[in-house]
Amino acid sequence: MRSVALLLLDQMSALDYAVACWVWGADRSHAGVPRFDLRLCAIDRAPVAMEPAAQVRPAHTLTGLDEADLIVIPGAGVPKEPLDGRLVDALRAAAGRGTQIAALCSGAFVLAAAGLLDERRATTHWLLAPRLAEAHPAVIVDPGALFVEDRGIWTSAGATAGIDLCLHLVRLAHGVNVANAIARHLVAAGHRDGGQAQYVARPVSHSGSAAPDIAATQAWALAHLDQSMTVADMAAHARTSPRTFTRHFADYTGTTPAQWLLRARIARAQQLLESTTLPIDQVAARCGFGVTALLRRHFARLIGTSPGRYRRQYGH
Repeated sequence: MRSVALLLLDQMSALDYAVACWVWGADRSHAGVPRFDLRLCAIDRAPVAMEPAAQVRPAHTLTGLDEADLIVIPGAGVPKEPLDGRLVDALRAAAGRGTQIAALCSGAFVLAAAGLLDERRATTHWLLAPRLAEAHPAVIVDPGALFVEDRGIWTSAGATAGIDLCLHLVRLAHGVNVANAIARHLVAAGHRDGGQAQYVARPVSHSGSAAPDIAATQAWALAHLDQSMTVADMAAHARTSPRTFTRHFADYTGTTPAQWLLRARIARAQQLLESTTLPIDQVAARCGFGVTALLRRHFARLIGTSPGRYRRQYGH
């Protein structure tokens, strides 16, 4: 994935525009990140207004979508009028060619209006999810996900979930080390577990007991991934009961301690497979899997390939 077309829409989110530009438009070749060709595309070359209080001039018309490996659609609110037929045709043609398309936040409404989300699973900002489901009943709306993919069409929740999706797309195409290099420059998490539920406002607990320091326990767990570890061990580090720790962990991250730990072990395995020549059994040991079979099984389930094939694709 080297050529990325950013579709400029009237009144689009300046944040979504900036996310795409910072992920794919900045030169980070000094950090081992490949150079990307970011194309700013619109229906015509007139300046496009952004919200709030900014504008940008596209360098390409919709023909700039033709050779793109990926098309990114920023959020632009809920469309009040039918989409321009030229835009609909261009997006449908891109999808027909098998081009990956990613909509950030309310950009999902553009894809839905073009008919590209019918019978597909999709998400958007949790505040807008009911409106998406009501306006487009053929769309399978998942209001809890940070981002989802269905047959080459990606959608994300609001704001920083767009960063999550963009980094994930980089990770799929270029490996975890390249994605992490970009994340470090953005001072962002290379990967976030959980869903939108962790960001929805909820009443503050008045139980009188202090919540465990989840972040500190996560840091401790990451420093000891090569060791056998259970949820009870993590709760002990946090100086609380496993039940209390699990509840607070889910509130803080949107996932369970066991699932987070498994993801952390797999992410460490990806890093080792990319940057070292360690045998697979040593990679498994350093990630805390104990036996190679466990690494292979979970790696195949979560990453969709074997450790050996992953190394051949992304290893340096």
